Amino acid sequence: MADVHTVRHPLVHHKLARLRDRATPPDQFRRLVHELGLLLAVEATRHLPTRPCSVQTPLETCTGQTLAGGGLVLVPVLRAGLGLLDSFLTLVPEARIGHVGLYRDPQSLEAIDYYCKLPDGLEDCDALVLDPMLATGHSAVAALQRVRAARPRTLGLVCLVGCPEGIAAVQAAHPDVAIVTAAVDRGLDAHGYILPGLGDAGDRQFGTG
Repeated sequence: MADVHTVRHPLVHHKLARLRDRATPPDQFRRLVHELGLLLAVEATRHLPTRPCSVQTPLETCTGQTLAGGGLVLVPVLRAGLGLLDSFLTLVPEARIGHVGLYRDPQSLEAIDYYCKLPDGLEDCDALVLDPMLATGHSAVAALQRVRAARPRTLGLVCLVGCPEGIAAVQAAHPDVAIVTAAVDRGLDAHGYILPGLGDAGDRQFGTG
């Protein structure tokens, strides 16, 4: 089954607590998402392959490590996933970017696919889907399926908050996908929202709630 990596760090706990707070305004919410994304990005890119290289320091030549392979591809799920994109680009600015557009039907809670644009030539690349909330898992499963069709070398999922139902859905559909998250909350309410969660990540980022 897929690995679930919950990043346990004092800064993650601190920023996530502020992110959950209903009184946090959109500008601070966006900044906290970016800062949490940086911390999650370190864990999510831990598996990237490297190769040795020769480096001339001011004093002598030494052997270093540089990223190998076809590079990293970041795929935010529109629209909420855009908040995590800049975090990853801060650390890996050479990454290529794709987009998957999904929205949740309010009645069935199923994911409705309306857009997908991915870079060409993903066969030698490592791909990460960025989706802040792993609730029912329907959107994550659909996004991962669209990216998987491009046959990347590895495929992972990064979210701010997950829950057992969403994790189980991803594991059932994509058992080889590693999940990196800041927290696993207790479950879902009747409307498919994570409890205690942090509300609608897209609305809170963009002030549309």
